[in-house]
Amino acid sequence: MKDLKYEQKRSLSRQEAADQLTALADALREGGDAELHLGPGTLGLRIPDDLHSELEVEIGDGEIELEIELKWPTAPAPATPSRTDARTEKPQRKNAPAPAGRNRGAKRSAPKKP
Repeated sequence: MKDLKYEQKRSLSRQEAADQLTALADALREGGDAELHLGPGTLGLRIPDDLHSELEVEIGDGEIELEIELKWPTAPAPATPSRTDARTEKPQRKNAPAPAGRNRGAKRSAPKKP
């Protein structure tokens, strides 16, 4: 079952169709909380930075059908470390000495001479 479904079917002029797409493009460009004025009502959406899209074109029976579908989860995505964070992490040394009291019987490699 869907939480919410809004569907609108009507005839539009080319200019009206362009205006709807422009309003949608502006909301996508802005991101975050967006309000789309659709006919008599307003639809409020939270638009994340990353979306999944599908574009479908069907030609047949004397018609062209163009569908543009955008999807995103309703819950915010979990935070992941950014690439800059990963680059600033210090790599661990392979031959680092063990802390005192551990691996007492393990041999340490001699430091390299310059």
